[in-house]
Amino acid sequence: MVAVDGGEPKRRGRRAGGEDTRGALLQAAREVFVERGYEGATVRAIAARAGVDAAMVNHWFGGKQALFAKAVLQLPVDPVEIVRRIAQGPPELLGERLVRTFLGVWDATGGGAFSALVRSVAGHEQVTHALHDLFIKTVLGQVMRAFDVDRPELRATLCASQMVGLGMTRYVLEFEPLASADPEALVSAVGPTLQRYLSGDIGSVDIGSGGISEVASKQV
Repeated sequence: MVAVDGGEPKRRGRRAGGEDTRGALLQAAREVFVERGYEGATVRAIAARAGVDAAMVNHWFGGKQALFAKAVLQLPVDPVEIVRRIAQGPPELLGERLVRTFLGVWDATGGGAFSALVRSVAGHEQVTHALHDLFIKTVLGQVMRAFDVDRPELRATLCASQMVGLGMTRYVLEFEPLASADPEALVSAVGPTLQRYLSGDIGSVDIGSGGISEVASKQV
């Protein structure tokens, strides 16, 4: 192998543009994201580790964000698609759409993908930071921009705490009756709480800025 990208080892030759390339990119991405974190991992470095052209990342995954979702977070849906689903519709029902989208994504895999996500976060501090940046600052950050509200960082984090707690209870701990509850029943029960987090009164707690508005506007 030869070194490129500041010492990043790259295999000699070219891979075929098929599933072997996709698998190699996924494996390389897992390694590079864990080593460097989300911000430090570049498309070029991941492609070099896999022994392919950087253009293959866009060809197979559409970019770094989607590759991270598939390789490390093991998300069954591209985060861009998640944002699109949540954003469509009246603002006063945004909380319900957030719950419905969350359950739709994770129920599709029987909760297994969410359990795998929890395990990957628990095992790697860098994955934890990357998950925070991707969802708190990117996904929920874009959602928060739909409202002219105070303390968007706090509101986004409150939403995340609700959804992670719901996922833990439904998919990991499997507490009944929530574990087997109909998704629409949970949408009706949890949606209004998220709506308040998104646009209602959340008291007068003051926190430092987490930089949602700045980071969410960046292309990753």
